[in-house]
Amino acid sequence: MLGSGLDDRGRAVTERIEGLSFVSSGTPEADGAAAMLRERYGDCGFDSARLVVALGGDGLMLQTLHRKMGMGVPVYGMNFGSVGFLMNDFAADGLPARLAAAKPTDIYPLEMHVHLADGSEHTALALNEVSLFRATYQAVKVQILVDDHVRLDELICDGVLLATPAGSTAYNLSAHGPILPIDAPLLALTPISPFRPRRWRGAILNNRAVVKFLTREADKRPVSAVADNVEFQRVLEVTVRENRNQKVTLLFDPGTGLEERVLTEQFRY
Repeated sequence: MLGSGLDDRGRAVTERIEGLSFVSSGTPEADGAAAMLRERYGDCGFDSARLVVALGGDGLMLQTLHRKMGMGVPVYGMNFGSVGFLMNDFAADGLPARLAAAKPTDIYPLEMHVHLADGSEHTALALNEVSLFRATYQAVKVQILVDDHVRLDELICDGVLLATPAGSTAYNLSAHGPILPIDAPLLALTPISPFRPRRWRGAILNNRAVVKFLTREADKRPVSAVADNVEFQRVLEVTVRENRNQKVTLLFDPGTGLEERVLTEQFRY
């Protein structure tokens, strides 16, 4: 880093931060902020970065984390989106000090393995949740196994999801699933508009659990499976487990980390 703030004549002084790169969501506001920050702090390029600052909303943060999955590169977000649950407040000044003081939170993704009707198999990672959805007007029928034991023989619903603690405040919460503490070794299994059994509201599972979803009447009731933003259609079988070999790290200003945000979310009304 070179200098800081303004010199004695009020001129801006460049504050280079080695190994830093900025990414933008592409909105005019985020692009303008990114250009200003690059001029002030420098940018080594995304592929060479040892630390990334993401300027946008939670969607951009998830995209950036996926791009840096397993590389040991932390990501610090500044909010130019609507919710900004994964982001910090934007400020152009004092970025070196904010990055030095930021607190890390590690997140391990879910690994989704799918078998499709055409016989192919695919794998994708999810930081928030893996979801199954009905692909037509008809409800889907799904059998749910946990560690090879049938726990629900038939769930008739619009869909079902398995969420990480980080994702428990996202779609899972909208589907009336439980909020999980960020450091809890747990996963949330939550139905989406269940029809039968009507009163089943889901389950909280150990993060070592292997969850398998087997679709029924798949030709008549086609199902799509989604890992964050990666979708596969006409799935027959979906297996989900936490992948401890992959990891992403988010950085938050002191006192505003995911643990505090998750706790705060539980007292909203």
